[in-house]
Amino acid sequence: MMAKSDLHTTSQEGNGNAVKKRTHTWIALALVVLLTACGQNTGLSPERPVTLTLWHNFGGQMQAMMDAHIEEFNATVGQQKGIVISVTSISGSAAIQEKLTMIAAGDPGAPEMPDITTCYPATATLLADKGLLTPLHGYFTDAELAEYLPRFLEEGRLADGKLYVFPFAKSTEVLFLNQTLFERFSSATGVTMDSLSTFEGLSKAAMGYYRWTDEQTQDIPNDGKTFYASDSFFNLAQVGMEQMGVSLFLGEELKLDTPEFERIWNSVFEPAVKGGYAIYDGYSSDLSKTGDILCSTGSTAGILFYGDAITYPNNVKETVEHTVLPYPTFEGGKKIAIQRGSGLAVAKTTPEKQEAATLFLKWFTAPERNMRFVSSTGYLPVTARAFTDHMEREIAQNSNPNIQKLLRTATTVHEDYDFYIPPVFERFNSIGDGFESAFFSIARNRREQYLENLSTMDAESAYEQAASGALSEFIRALS
Repeated sequence: MMAKSDLHTTSQEGNGNAVKKRTHTWIALALVVLLTACGQNTGLSPERPVTLTLWHNFGGQMQAMMDAHIEEFNATVGQQKGIVISVTSISGSAAIQEKLTMIAAGDPGAPEMPDITTCYPATATLLADKGLLTPLHGYFTDAELAEYLPRFLEEGRLADGKLYVFPFAKSTEVLFLNQTLFERFSSATGVTMDSLSTFEGLSKAAMGYYRWTDEQTQDIPNDGKTFYASDSFFNLAQVGMEQMGVSLFLGEELKLDTPEFERIWNSVFEPAVKGGYAIYDGYSSDLSKTGDILCSTGSTAGILFYGDAITYPNNVKETVEHTVLPYPTFEGGKKIAIQRGSGLAVAKTTPEKQEAATLFLKWFTAPERNMRFVSSTGYLPVTARAFTDHMEREIAQNSNPNIQKLLRTATTVHEDYDFYIPPVFERFNSIGDGFESAFFSIARNRREQYLENLSTMDAESAYEQAASGALSEFIRALS
């Protein structure tokens, strides 16, 4: 039998346990209420819409397409989820990168960081180092990321291995050709379009074209026309070296004392000095519009600047057709072209805004929608399914013959070429500017010397004398 004291103790314990249970119940209920209340303030909801500011660098025709996509998003998924995309800055790429650099540096006059912005990896590195960008890979499943072309994703991964710059529209470089003018040259000389598949063939064609046009005015010597222009000899050199299996860089320094670079130099410098390549520090499309060149290498996005007519310097207009060919290779080299274009970076702000921003990225880069965007801008889609499932339909439906040709060539490049991604380091852009400036300065001076030499020498002797020591001078200028 239990003692009274034991009964009293047991009763107290029972009452204590009951109190504890009631206390735990109230605590649990309080936690549920608290979590429910917190849950009402997190996540996306149309009752509490979030507004995301966006900076981008698309003007002209591309701005209209970008505006249409943003309006569509706001009216559909954005309305359902409570997301509003607001474009607060449309500037050129250089201007946007400058503003982002000011933000990263904490400059007093820097604008407020946008929630989403077009951004290059070099600039993204500055922002990420300051903790201003959010890594994006955590918002995508492995299956979702597998939809995107690996090389396009790779470019957006920074030194820590995390994905900060998301691909939405990429470009590469191709060869734009005035087919109408080229066919006249081809009929007269036998030079075929196939010869333009290599830089060696391009060089020979350019010097042949200069001679052919020079001979048409017997009374005016040395007035031949240029054949080719490159929007970036720096890009040409980088890609050319990769095609030959080496790099233009050793760490963060140029490596120019190699037989591979000498080969590139000779293939470009000789036709420049002899008049076949334009020594022009501007966009090649400017020269194409006036018939001053027949072909050029430049970004696929440049297709928008090629119409169906050219206007000669004497204001005579001519209707022409253009052809778009894959980027040339050096003989025996691999099929490699440069990968260009910015991506979209998301600011590190609130969980709601970051989730909303990545939802927009997924929507914007869905294969069919992404294909619709790039088909009007000259950019390349970023998913494999866009190429395989939607490309042919877009080609058939597009009313611009130049865009149609570009998309067909883009398909060839996608199937046959590998992409070269330029390195990311602080001095990269300044090195590129110095490379271009030194090349144009030396080529222009040696061109003038060559023309002077022609008054007393034959063409080959005049070139050899003018070109002597030019490569060494170039290397010294960049040392």
